Amino acid sequence: VQLQAFGGGLVQAGGSLRLSCVASGITFDEASIGWFRQAPGKEREGLSCMTPSEGVIRYADSVKGRFTISSDNAKNTVYLQMASLKPEDTAVYYCAAVRGIDTVVKEAATDYDYWGQGTLVTVSS
Repeated sequence: VQLQAFGGGLVQAGGSLRLSCVASGITFDEASIGWFRQAPGKEREGLSCMTPSEGVIRYADSVKGRFTISSDNAKNTVYLQMASLKPEDTAVYYCAAVRGIDTVVKEAATDYDYWGQGTLVTVSS
């Protein structure tokens, strides 16, 4: 299984970015997917998770109303649309996946078996 996250970059505060996570070896319609981030000197933070086949979606309070997770099963891709970005959103962003479908919300990093390499998002003030 390989996950590839991309779409990061440098953006001004208030701007938007869309991250993509493309998978091989696992199909997202039979899995749960999460987005996490880790800023320098900080612990990895869960941002959003979804189980597309079950319609389960959750957001962390820190990004609720600003970030939107979505999936395109035909492309086996999950997206994280980020808007109203703040300097404190600066971090390396990771996607993660775990096989299996259920309605249990998977918000912890330990819930996931597969991780992408991360993509850097830098928000300037």
